[in-house]
Amino acid sequence: MLGIVGAPFALAARLVESAGFDAIYLSGAAFSAGSLGVPDIGLFSRDQLVEQTRILARAVSIPVVVDADTGFGGPREVEETVRQLEAAGAAAVQLEDQPGDSPGGKRCGHLGGKQVVEPAEMVERIAAAATGRRDPATVIIGRSDARGVTDFDDLLARLEAYREAGADWLFPEALPTRDEFAEVGRAFAGGPLLMANMTEFGRSPLISLPDLAGFGFGAALYPVTLLRLAMKAMEAGLAVLADEGTQESLLDLMQSREELYELLGYDPANPDPHRDGPAAARSKEQA
Repeated sequence: MLGIVGAPFALAARLVESAGFDAIYLSGAAFSAGSLGVPDIGLFSRDQLVEQTRILARAVSIPVVVDADTGFGGPREVEETVRQLEAAGAAAVQLEDQPGDSPGGKRCGHLGGKQVVEPAEMVERIAAAATGRRDPATVIIGRSDARGVTDFDDLLARLEAYREAGADWLFPEALPTRDEFAEVGRAFAGGPLLMANMTEFGRSPLISLPDLAGFGFGAALYPVTLLRLAMKAMEAGLAVLADEGTQESLLDLMQSREELYELLGYDPANPDPHRDGPAAARSKEQA
């Protein structure tokens, strides 16, 4: 069972790796909010996503899973998106079946008011993504938002179509009950890996890793957990600083200079400012 944690910036990615998790996630929601200060409605460019992928991949040696939204265009653009993300160090690329023809046309998978494209259009995206990868080990993830738009049966039919089109993993978004997680698991028993989104404050219940594995899922995603924790901690710290006029009472809650240097792999007595991880080496070879 894979635990995949969203990393809002490179230092957080190293912390995820040091904590023993299997992979990091470049979340569209966390990237939009944390790096750009905008909502997750498709406002960042492919170039921005590729550069952030490169930054995260260079920071860690564990795989980087990238949320590529709708792929930034038609089949040819999807092919190019996969090529560029793969060259930047992505080990897996996720595509969704919301419309992507205009900025602001997409929404967070756990909000209402979404739309989904016809299954045939998403099948084209998945097939293009599979064609676009250079490395056959690069994972293509097919996400469907149909459960919040049409119905459960349509979701299952779409997931099967995406599997047949070449999706290596399947991602049913915003399932509202534990029973539906179990039913999806039964529908694809022995099939492709299933990924569950355990985002907070959403439509899905928060289910433990053992329970998800029991339902037949192979990966759990925590896309915005670290960003939410960090922002709440910063909010509390700012309140203390404003009230007390000093950060003295906050020191025990902070990462120390020594802990930071350890995480960075930095020894002031023997600095190595050009440290790259294995993912960066891979991206250079593919570029």
